Amino acid sequence: MDKVVYFKDNFFSAGRTEIYNEAKEKVGELDLKSMFSAGVEIVDLNGSVKVSGKFPFFGVKWRIYDGQEQEIGALKQKLSFFSKKYEYEANERGTYFIKSEAFSKQYDIYENDTSIVAKFEKISGFFASPAFQLTNHSKQLSTEELIAVVMGVNAIQRRNNSNSSATT
Repeated sequence: MDKVVYFKDNFFSAGRTEIYNEAKEKVGELDLKSMFSAGVEIVDLNGSVKVSGKFPFFGVKWRIYDGQEQEIGALKQKLSFFSKKYEYEANERGTYFIKSEAFSKQYDIYENDTSIVAKFEKISGFFASPAFQLTNHSKQLSTEELIAVVMGVNAIQRRNNSNSSATT
């Protein structure tokens, strides 16, 4: 898959949406499983699942699986007061840190907390479904895997927002 891709969530977080490259050519699809479970599959043009992500039942970490349903990584939120931080453990491929300033829509993904290997930005979302631009420079993480990471960050934020609105 291309190194720069665009994709979006659905308003009700269910159904399929397209993944496009910079030339606005379709390179795959996101299959958002259900509005009640935050699962997603990244599907190639042939309809094969390349990567999937979901919260396990009663789980706090967003788990990412390859096309054979083998777990390849786990995403979790890190406690932070004035920024947004996440940690992605890509099994034997290392740990990646995802950081963003408090009110920013841009996120940087670091390998070993030093070098940026990818970045993504929420390019819309006010009164519409969030859309994302992802730029991948990593040799270890596929673009499909990083899309699952982005959707995991989005799912964690949605879960946090629904939990905070339920308590007020």
